[in-house]
Amino acid sequence: MKVEQISIFLENKAGRLAEVTGILGKADINIRALSLADTSDFGILRLIVNDHEKAKKVLKERGFTVGRTEVVAVEVDDRPGGLNRILQILFDGGINVEYMYAFVQQSGQNAVLIFRFDNADSAVEVLGRNGVTVIEGEKLYAM
Repeated sequence: MKVEQISIFLENKAGRLAEVTGILGKADINIRALSLADTSDFGILRLIVNDHEKAKKVLKERGFTVGRTEVVAVEVDDRPGGLNRILQILFDGGINVEYMYAFVQQSGQNAVLIFRFDNADSAVEVLGRNGVTVIEGEKLYAM
């Protein structure tokens, strides 16, 4: 029930993000979700794409440093308190969230949360036990 995420390390300078998205677009790779965190010198672009192996390959061929991480994707009601419900379940289960990001496909329906946990297997078990829908990779890549 884990999802493959790729992380690209970028110099913090104009055009680097456009270069990555251009490479992926030309390779017919669709970005499903993303998060960008930066410092004054570099950034980390985290992506969920429809073909993570191909994305990793084409970016490495162009000289980018690319890593792979397993994350967990869950559905949450797109309404006030939806996120808090998930976070409370995780807190009560003793699960630590390292980072997260989210996207909404259509307002008023379900949002999708992407989590990096210190213990993904335990997190998936706790979420499932509490009726939270964990999204399989193939479904997420196709959204």
